[in-house]
Amino acid sequence: MDALISPRRRSLVAGLASASLLAACGERRSLHAAPAVEFRGPAMGSAYTLKIAGATGVAPAAAHEAVHDALQAIERLMSTHLADSELSRLNRAPAGTPFPLSADTFAVLALAGEIARDTDGAFDVTVAPLVDAWGFGPSRDRRVVAEDERRALLARIGRDRLALDADRRAAVKARADVSADLSAIAKGYGVDHAAHALDALGVANYMIEAGGEVRTRGRNAEGAPWQIAIEAPDASPQKPWFVVPMSDLSLATSGDYRIFFEQDGRRYCHEIDPESGRPVDNGVASVSVVAPDCARADALATALMVMGETRGTAFATERGIAAYFIVRDGQHLRVRATPAFAALGGRRIA
Repeated sequence: MDALISPRRRSLVAGLASASLLAACGERRSLHAAPAVEFRGPAMGSAYTLKIAGATGVAPAAAHEAVHDALQAIERLMSTHLADSELSRLNRAPAGTPFPLSADTFAVLALAGEIARDTDGAFDVTVAPLVDAWGFGPSRDRRVVAEDERRALLARIGRDRLALDADRRAAVKARADVSADLSAIAKGYGVDHAAHALDALGVANYMIEAGGEVRTRGRNAEGAPWQIAIEAPDASPQKPWFVVPMSDLSLATSGDYRIFFEQDGRRYCHEIDPESGRPVDNGVASVSVVAPDCARADALATALMVMGETRGTAFATERGIAAYFIVRDGQHLRVRATPAFAALGGRRIA
């Protein structure tokens, strides 16, 4: 396989696709080029992997530099872990005053707002105070939030608390203590940004993954669609569960089993429900979404994770979203895929 995608904010990237997997996909065409070149590096609090296949007039080092620079640029804008990032400065800004934004940060907040409206708040970047209170933000102080604190923090959260002014390309906070966390969309946007940089260079066949979000173009070194594996929940060491063949598509996964803490025999995962202010606990182990752009796939995977199996599959099916749910059923796991996801093909391998 070309990549094993995990819902934690990094992924384990394997070597090139095996002969058996490619035979199962029915394709053995060659790009008449050397095997895919591969680069790795740190980015966005995690790591990225770039694979390039096929003949290209672009020096691999130039493509690598373009991806690295693109990811670093988005991290500098949107990280809550950098005190001088644009997002951190917005989070410290006073209420009622338009805060000017870069084109990229404005675009991410606009997409976040669109998805928040479409999902009736299941995706909401203003959940940041609760993310941090539970220890999954910059504080890293993982703890069970007391009920009175949780209720007080909920007053700071809601998609109406952060407005966008398109004419000024600015954001306006309803309260000074409103803050945004873009971790469920910025990595996907960063991958899109890196992909656009490769497209501009004329790279026709690539796979770029950062922090568990992936985008593909063209075909892999074997001439087949890129083989992207969804991880088996709870597996240690990591292993693939389902492989999706992808060309010119993106995939993102959200899950409950990589970033969490346990207290008094109960697991608290990093996905926070903006309505309840508590970590998601609805039986869904992971949700994977395939979409043309990675930012949208990233945000939708989080929204569907919050919605849960019944509401999430109904929402995704109605809107033609390619979504794959892995659900806990006692000691077993079962799957539920939308028609749009089933139409992609692929195979279960676990």
